Amino acid sequence: MKRGFGSDNHSGISPEIMEAITSANVEHALAYGDDEYCKQTEQLFQQVFGSQAKVYFVFNGTGANVLNIDAMCRSHHAVVCAETAHINVDECGAPQRIVSCRLLTVPTPDGKLTPALVKTQLHGFGFEHHSQPRAISITQPTELGTLYTLDEIRALADLAHSHDMFLHMDGARLANAAVALGCTFKQMTTDCGVDCLSFGGTKNGMLMGESAVILNPALDVDLKYRRKQMAQLCSKMRFMAAQFEAYISTGVWQRNAEHSNRMAQLLFQSLQEVPEAKVVYPVQANSVFVQLPNPVWNALLDDYFFYLWDEATDVVRWMCSFDTTEEDIHNLIKALKKRLQEYKA
Repeated sequence: MKRGFGSDNHSGISPEIMEAITSANVEHALAYGDDEYCKQTEQLFQQVFGSQAKVYFVFNGTGANVLNIDAMCRSHHAVVCAETAHINVDECGAPQRIVSCRLLTVPTPDGKLTPALVKTQLHGFGFEHHSQPRAISITQPTELGTLYTLDEIRALADLAHSHDMFLHMDGARLANAAVALGCTFKQMTTDCGVDCLSFGGTKNGMLMGESAVILNPALDVDLKYRRKQMAQLCSKMRFMAAQFEAYISTGVWQRNAEHSNRMAQLLFQSLQEVPEAKVVYPVQANSVFVQLPNPVWNALLDDYFFYLWDEATDVVRWMCSFDTTEEDIHNLIKALKKRLQEYKA
């Protein structure tokens, strides 16, 4: 497959992560998380997120999101989320099928929930005919590449807690958000009142494996059994733990995220030379959303793979990865200009 801008999932593995996997591939180790690698990495998570944090390694981001939702909700509950949220758009109804709860979706102009938007769904408490709002779920960065400030996260946590609800954060690209905001993971989650977190690394240099991080001990009830029932319990879990240990302790999360964010900014600046390409959302992390004439982006697909984001408005999404180069950006802009010239001819 030619290098492209389809997803930061398309890139390979950071050398530090590959080395960690190889280093863990010696002798025998107990299975299902009872090994020393997992124990050490669990302690590392407590150093990063706070002593109360409990981590559950899972296979993928959907598994992390669903396990967190299952920790917060039962079948008569509902989760308030943005209409564009991954749990609503890209998880094939997994939260509804596995947890059997309802998603209350809210249209947003930029992918971000606000207390005012969430309040439109906060009604029917105690009324047995209505699904009971139990959680708010936000994505950081959002699916549109925008960022919640720390104050905005705190405001949503305060709103949730004032209604005896919980706040979940989908952090598949949490590293990109942390470097963009110049804060630590703890400052953006635990210190803001987030109750549980889906923390990923496969979009930022890891091979596989994500994590559900329980920050509110009240939610840590029977989750080891629930994870098993969800088919998310990995037998050779040491290889997940070893990746996270290297990802966090060597700073690869920061270096990779800083680079992919920087490449997105370079792409954004380069697009200023192309007036026909309209950037439709603020570029705050590692994604750039661009509106182009239909024939142009269709032709450009012959040069680079990327996803059409909104067919109705001809908006495409270009993602930068930890291995995106300045040359990649230059060549994309060159190809775009060529396709525009052909379109105008």
